[in-house]
Amino acid sequence: MRIVFGLVLIAGLALAGFAVYMAQNYIGAYQTALEQERNKVTESVPVQQIYVATRAIDYGEVIAAEDIALMPWPKQTLPENFYDEAKPLNAEGDAMRVALRPIEKHEAIMESKVSDPGADAGLTSRLERGQRAFAIKVDVASGVSGFLRPSDRVDVYWTGRVRSNDSNAPVGEVTKLIETGVRLIAIDQTSQTESAATTIARTVTVAASPQQVASLAQAQSTGRLSLSLMGRNDDTVADVIEVDQRSLLGLVEQEIVNEPRAAEVCTIRTRRGGELVEMPIPCTN
Repeated sequence: MRIVFGLVLIAGLALAGFAVYMAQNYIGAYQTALEQERNKVTESVPVQQIYVATRAIDYGEVIAAEDIALMPWPKQTLPENFYDEAKPLNAEGDAMRVALRPIEKHEAIMESKVSDPGADAGLTSRLERGQRAFAIKVDVASGVSGFLRPSDRVDVYWTGRVRSNDSNAPVGEVTKLIETGVRLIAIDQTSQTESAATTIARTVTVAASPQQVASLAQAQSTGRLSLSLMGRNDDTVADVIEVDQRSLLGLVEQEIVNEPRAAEVCTIRTRRGGELVEMPIPCTN
């Protein structure tokens, strides 16, 4: 009996060892195949080493050497104006750069997101070439109830009274869209974008061309400006919009029709014997 039990035990151990051996071979073959597939994918998608953030960097923070690292990035999806080994972010001898906007972890570092070496994250760093900063007075109504944030885009409407003797001119006060898609760069005295709290601003600063600045200045001095917040992904172009009291109320201007007057005939009466004769003469009046 003991001999039979021993034989069964030996057979069981042999089968268990064989099962472990087969499992190891299967797992090893699977890992080898997986590694081969990974190598194929890496070889089929060309990559380039570019600098990315190794941590989340807030607006205005100094970007240190340990905050960035070279990582592979697919060449087909390379962002614009990136930094790599040929174009390092912090070259030797250069001063440190600061973040001009929040940068997420593993996000590519681009020129538009960092300042020049040694520069700060002031308002001028948010202006593109040819742009100027212009402040617009707002309140709780014209400022979209405090929901405006730097980097938002707005449409600017002007409301005022047009003085004209032309009968075709607008009646009463007029509201007109004067600028569309204007980018905000500051709310009151802050240009930070990460704040989620709503604040009732007294002024907003926009980035505009000199021609737009002149239009906004003229509009602000002759009427009231109101802002309309645009969607972040809205790329539509607004049409020419102008509303006066007549169009708002649906009133149609009535045309004055001048009825033609009958030709006036002037006569003179003369008596010839016993007969009274009327003779037409030119009217003097």
